[in-house]
Amino acid sequence: MRVLHIITGLGIGGAEQQLRLLIPHMREVHSSVVTLTNPGAVADALRADGVPVTHLGMRGNRDLTALPRLARLIAGGGFDLVHTHLYRACVYGRLAARLAGVRTVIATEHSLGAAQIEGRPLSAGARALYVATERLGTATVAVSDTVARRLAGWGVRPARIRVVPNGIDVGRFAFDAGARRAARRRLGLAPDAYVVGGVGRLAAGKRFGTLIRAVADVPGARLLLVGEGDQRERLERVARECGAAERVVWAGAVSRGLPELLSAMDVFVSTSAEEAFGLAIVEALAAGLPVRYVACPALDDLPAGEAPGALRIGASAAEVAAALRSVPRERLPVPDAVRRYDIAHSARQLTSLYHEATKLPYEASDR
Repeated sequence: MRVLHIITGLGIGGAEQQLRLLIPHMREVHSSVVTLTNPGAVADALRADGVPVTHLGMRGNRDLTALPRLARLIAGGGFDLVHTHLYRACVYGRLAARLAGVRTVIATEHSLGAAQIEGRPLSAGARALYVATERLGTATVAVSDTVARRLAGWGVRPARIRVVPNGIDVGRFAFDAGARRAARRRLGLAPDAYVVGGVGRLAAGKRFGTLIRAVADVPGARLLLVGEGDQRERLERVARECGAAERVVWAGAVSRGLPELLSAMDVFVSTSAEEAFGLAIVEALAAGLPVRYVACPALDDLPAGEAPGALRIGASAAEVAAALRSVPRERLPVPDAVRRYDIAHSARQLTSLYHEATKLPYEASDR
């Protein structure tokens, strides 16, 4: 089966990394990728994996010249199915596939919140355009039950929604004491320092300013922030204003070194009040970290007790600080919740959906 993935950009982000992780596990599928914009680090990684990547060179949301170019690319590729990722790619990709004569289009909704999409506030126009073009596709994949409910609330017919959770390579995140020592030396963190960790785009919705203020109120605590984004300068200012400038370590964006950085942490905190899944939280649990979080559909949609090392907390800086003062500094067993989200399982579910949608034969396996 030949599949074309269309994604808005290929910088370092959750949806982008998820696509890169999925493709090698879909062994019956010959995948190619088109990025509308930003052929960044994940594009380089995909090419290194042997996946063809094309940059469409789209100049913005209203660059309508991209539509016929994308349609020609689809028509010339002999694809059985088009799979779109992220808002702009979903809108343009569905239209282009229809123009190219490809009728089987799957879309994955990675980042739909209650009041925002991909970190930006929702407008009535954006929602109407999304729902209108959704009808041109075959099915829409939600990365969590929470996102499925949000899509249905938008007016997407429940029969068109399939839940295929995000996944991780569980073994890759196993705690490594040697990596912990090496990462702490490199980052200037003492072996006995109490290190609080946060991972994600430095965007307003992640509320890392709240985490910085909370750490400032915990004597001796250090904060290791992994990620980059347009809020970096503002967050540095917050750290200075609350007297924590010397206690924050800015690790920047990483594509391969996250397991080592998670090994260097003592507790993981997610202060984001609105998530579509909560991938970084699952990765932290796979590293044996105690986790404190404000919102995480990946855990909240599961039966109680499947992630004993993770506790939901209040959203204010005072509540986060109070939670940090009582976290035991010990590595924990990997919980059942993490094993639910193994990437191989997600890839099998998605491959099965491809074959169901195209009517091409498929024999499921446990490879």
